[in-house]
Amino acid sequence: MADIRAGETPVAQSKILVVDDNPQNLELLVAYLEPIGCEVCTASDGLGALEKVAIEDPHLILLDIMMPRMSGFEVCRKIKSDPETRDIPVIMVTALTELGDIERAVDSGTDDFISKPVNRLELLTRVKSLLRVRHLKNELDRTLAYLSEVEKRGSATLEN
Repeated sequence: MADIRAGETPVAQSKILVVDDNPQNLELLVAYLEPIGCEVCTASDGLGALEKVAIEDPHLILLDIMMPRMSGFEVCRKIKSDPETRDIPVIMVTALTELGDIERAVDSGTDDFISKPVNRLELLTRVKSLLRVRHLKNELDRTLAYLSEVEKRGSATLEN
């Protein structure tokens, strides 16, 4: 586990879902993520990914595009259209390099993308960055909810 100093994000306490239909790619991505010490779960196709999202509640998803049963584009679109899951950052990992494919990924809601073959340093940097953003957003949401509750209590006290 990483030492977490005040103000730092608990990246090592995060859960990442890795989705790829190629077992070697899946194994490689999981191995690349080991140094950050987070929990990793996997799925081998798009439908499996949606099932894992519902069960595991991941903090971030690494998502292949070209998969059987449901493409990464479709999976991302479903995740981003659901209020319960839309805040989960999605990094598409793809061998597709055409501008149209990248535009399609952005249109489906991806937060970032990485080209195959995956560079380990690039992957870790982007994963850590998006996990920090996710955790900071969660902290902000909690703080805003707390302030709203304090404001309601203050208004109720003034009315009495």
